[in-house]
Amino acid sequence: MYSIFIGSLLLSVLHAVIPNHWLPVLAIGRKDNWTLKEITTVTLLSGLAHALSTIVIGLVLGLLGLQLAGKIQYFTHFIAPVILILLGFFFIYQHHRHKHFHLHKTPEAALPKNKIILALVVAMFLSPCMEIEGYFLLAGVYGFWAVMSIAALYLLISVSGMVLWVRLAYKGVLKLNWHALEHNSGIITGWTLVITGVLSFFIT
Repeated sequence: MYSIFIGSLLLSVLHAVIPNHWLPVLAIGRKDNWTLKEITTVTLLSGLAHALSTIVIGLVLGLLGLQLAGKIQYFTHFIAPVILILLGFFFIYQHHRHKHFHLHKTPEAALPKNKIILALVVAMFLSPCMEIEGYFLLAGVYGFWAVMSIAALYLLISVSGMVLWVRLAYKGVLKLNWHALEHNSGIITGWTLVITGVLSFFIT
């Protein structure tokens, strides 16, 4: 169980840091002279929409994991960890094919502000973090409390992280190579899933 929480924590932090979660808001806000408060508010709304769609899918998978755990004897010790490992290799494969699952394009800034905000929120809602869903499935083995714990952890870390990073970037505090980080996110995510799956064979 500890490996699931650690893996979920690492992915939540990673996806809060990845710039394509909050950089579109910052780019549009700076272009249209939004205040820091406005950029922070829109980032918060976008982050909540993004987390909500991720958690909805995760709850469904968590309930599926709960059902499977009660019907399949080896689900906890074999099938669920294998699913995490396969997901990890899938995201590593996707990384090498240069395919990503998150928002990269920003809505056209010629639109009115309210339509820009709506477009950002909808786009984030429609691009859930599929990488973390395997943890919801595995958490279902331990009961609904574990699934809700993963959901709360993801919501808190990812949304607060997005807000923190966008504020720091707005103030010019951050001077990181965002392109390199985003480019390598698939590798980091994939190996996090693989390592968690392997550890689950021995810890769960």
